[in-house]
Amino acid sequence: MRKRVLIITYYWPPAGGSGVQRWLKFTKYLRTFGWEPVIYTAANPEAPAMDHELLNEIPEGIEVLKKSVWEPYNLFRAISGRKGQKFGAGLASNKKSSKGIMHSFALWVRGNLFIPDARMFWIRPSVKYLSKYLSNNSVDAIVSSGPPHTTHLIAKRISKRFSIPWLADFRDPWTNIDFFDDLKPTLLSKKIHRRLERNVLTHAQRVVTVTKGWANDLSLIGKTEVLVVENGYDPEDFETGEVTLDKGFILTHIGTLSPNRNCNLLWQVLGDKVKNDAEFAKHFKLRFVGSVDASAHNAIVHNGLLPYTDFMGYMPHNQAIDLQLRSSVLLLLVNNSPNAMGIQTGKVFEYMAAKRPIFAVGPLGGNTHDLISETKAGIFADFTDLNQIKQGVESLWDWYGNDFKGFSPKGFESYSRKTLAHRIVAILDDLVK
Repeated sequence: MRKRVLIITYYWPPAGGSGVQRWLKFTKYLRTFGWEPVIYTAANPEAPAMDHELLNEIPEGIEVLKKSVWEPYNLFRAISGRKGQKFGAGLASNKKSSKGIMHSFALWVRGNLFIPDARMFWIRPSVKYLSKYLSNNSVDAIVSSGPPHTTHLIAKRISKRFSIPWLADFRDPWTNIDFFDDLKPTLLSKKIHRRLERNVLTHAQRVVTVTKGWANDLSLIGKTEVLVVENGYDPEDFETGEVTLDKGFILTHIGTLSPNRNCNLLWQVLGDKVKNDAEFAKHFKLRFVGSVDASAHNAIVHNGLLPYTDFMGYMPHNQAIDLQLRSSVLLLLVNNSPNAMGIQTGKVFEYMAAKRPIFAVGPLGGNTHDLISETKAGIFADFTDLNQIKQGVESLWDWYGNDFKGFSPKGFESYSRKTLAHRIVAILDDLVK
């Protein structure tokens, strides 16, 4: 008989975006290793996009519990001048950003009045709903997936009330998230955030995150051991048969391009290249799938790249994978932020599984740099080094001229979602024994 785990996750299909993928994919494989997942999620989430294709990946017969949540985003949109707009990761805006007083005030409100996040009003109704459910249905363990970190506060109360062991999974940091200071928290707000964060880290029986760097950071905050289970790729997503590359030298970026991922030096290098190399300009194309912040859009226009650029917007996950399989090179921009050394985005594993060369721009010596070096998955350049970025573009262009001969990534197979799900199960088994 399978053990049962209650997974508290705000993001769940038909919501799209990167926040859905980790526990949707783990859930897909939990039954294989003797655990039956029960999902608790929001009935009306503020998701950055919708992807109804992901509904097909939910295991048949899985129990999904839903409770509505009230969120203040309509208020935030009204006072920040972003009417009708969804919010992406890292405060990315695909419209001309307002830097006026009302926009700053809206950020202050979001960072200081809604702690830990704008889903805070989901806590009490969720605890009440789950308490009633658990009074009639037993589970062996609880998992909370954050952000939003509201999920951890729900899990903490339920775990304590029913004496159920709890695993807190941090897909991203809390107070060490790259845009935390952009929310303009006061000293008091920072103190409250850090107290809540430390409370979660010290009360959860197991804590997991996605990189070694973030594990070290969290362990220092909570004075507790933090385990690492990376993001990964699902091999079944890449069983597409023979793939024909699209014509041209196509550089594709998948996912949100937030303000601190915008690399002006890269657009400058590419702009100079199309101006001074007619052959390059003849073949070159830049593609973006997902939200692109106004700062990046403006820099692309400024550097004369707009005629070579295709902004494709959000695409269903399966279509995005198909597009990256057909691209010449996959662009990975690591956040230029204090926590950048520990960043290892989920898409880097899918990039590797696509077996297309990666051009990554970020901090040398960080977790992403180490991963790409170990797997020989592409070229890495420092975010602030013009010459390295220029050499990277030249190397990839030369490589393209030789049909990418010699490109042979290896060792990424250990990051399959099934393998990683098995590691999660080992933690759960240890948690309940």
